[in-house]
Amino acid sequence: MGKYFDLLMEDVRLREGLKACMNCGVCTGVCPSAEFYDYDPRKIVNIVQSRDDAEIEALLRSDTLWYCGECMSCRPRCPRGNTPGYIIQALRTLSQKLGFFAESEKGRQQLLLKRVIGQHILDKGYCITPRLVVPEGHPEQGPVWKWVVENDVDFYSRFSPNYRSDGAGVLREIDTETIGEINKIFEVTGGKQFFETIESACANYEKK
Repeated sequence: MGKYFDLLMEDVRLREGLKACMNCGVCTGVCPSAEFYDYDPRKIVNIVQSRDDAEIEALLRSDTLWYCGECMSCRPRCPRGNTPGYIIQALRTLSQKLGFFAESEKGRQQLLLKRVIGQHILDKGYCITPRLVVPEGHPEQGPVWKWVVENDVDFYSRFSPNYRSDGAGVLREIDTETIGEINKIFEVTGGKQFFETIESACANYEKK
């Protein structure tokens, strides 16, 4: 009893986010995700407070954790100073570390995020750049986006004189030395190992 809670307590976000919840439900009342999904931050916090290993493990393996948009609407509204959004973040990280996330459909989306955004950081130094958002894969961007991508150099050069080239400014080309430093930071802090864990967990799931 409590082994998952103890692991969660190693995360500063859990320690900051869970103070003295009285299960009033204000967080659920203001939560945008709760309006559209079967999602209840109050219940999640209650499960964590229970320290029940079976219930917490079921949560770690579920889609539920991945409905949160991390908007933090819950943070300023809690009368006890809790932040359910931080608790969700800690739960997500533990789910990823243990490989449980791969057992839920929403959780497995982390693999795509790792391969696209995570790899883009390592390769380009940015979470995302305009040319990464290809119109064919993002129809929600509308027809204007197709024009922007096709004319990106002319368009973004109006805002940044060094778009995709050396020099200062937003969306500049990040030099090789800096990319190397970014990769080293990911290596030293465990980010690359974390990425490998996501890859292996999803690969193991596919073998089942």
